[in-house]
Amino acid sequence: MKVRISKPPLRVSQGDIYRDIEFIEYVVEKEGIIEVSKIIFPLVIVLTQDCDLEQDYKIRYPKTPPQTQDKLILSVLVAPIYNAEHVYLGEHLEQIEINMRQIDRKHTEGNYLINNKLPRYHYLDFSPQLQIAPSVIDFKHYFSVNANYLRKKRSDFVCQVSPLFREDISQRFASYLARIGLPDIKKKATS
Repeated sequence: MKVRISKPPLRVSQGDIYRDIEFIEYVVEKEGIIEVSKIIFPLVIVLTQDCDLEQDYKIRYPKTPPQTQDKLILSVLVAPIYNAEHVYLGEHLEQIEINMRQIDRKHTEGNYLINNKLPRYHYLDFSPQLQIAPSVIDFKHYFSVNANYLRKKRSDFVCQVSPLFREDISQRFASYLARIGLPDIKKKATS
């Protein structure tokens, strides 16, 4: 799937890709000193459903004052996008001192990754004009971003996934979240 270049939209949309988005790990206050730990992800993709984002926009910027504001969104779900080469090497989180397992690109699992057959990941191939290496969305690392913060980051809009492919990503993300964790039967059998 190729990701194409587009102009920044008027509003945040599902499938938008933004640059340099902050994730607040924690905020601690100790003796009047506030410590904020944050991770800045080079690229993220918006996962929140577009109908919700559109309704939120219409409430925030109405042509006529709304009677209620029940369609406002407080936060937007996003997922980091990592350089595919770093994912293969298990190095995509090394800057925050997390070691990931390697994925052998020359064997079945590497082919599964490229062909989007690994439920946890979604492979992206960007248009050459964007000068972004092939990349991978890791659905396990999704997080929420304040909706107003993301709106203010319009200058960091990179591109947008076309509607058909954003729906594919959305379905794959929902499927990943809906998985059922089963016990490790091998361990239980030997106990």
